[in-house]
Amino acid sequence: MGSVRRRVIAHGRVQGVFFRDSTRREAERRGVSGWARNTPEGTVEAAFEGDDEAVAAMVEFVRGGPGHADVSRVEVHDEAAEGLSGFDIRG
Repeated sequence: MGSVRRRVIAHGRVQGVFFRDSTRREAERRGVSGWARNTPEGTVEAAFEGDDEAVAAMVEFVRGGPGHADVSRVEVHDEAAEGLSGFDIRG
């Protein structure tokens, strides 16, 4: 089975609440590759690559918001997998 990729943008109180690091830990636990970064607009953007079930679980993790985050909305975009390995926190 091939990898799928979804890019998500989380809106709400998502910066300064360990959102990116919590997302990295969850992705590593699930064997999902990708990255997460803060944006100048105050959102967190992330890309997840892996098997469909694990990536879907990561999207749901973001929707629920880790820790003290308060996620008001999540945009989800299907993209072509790039073959990423590991999970990085960017910017």
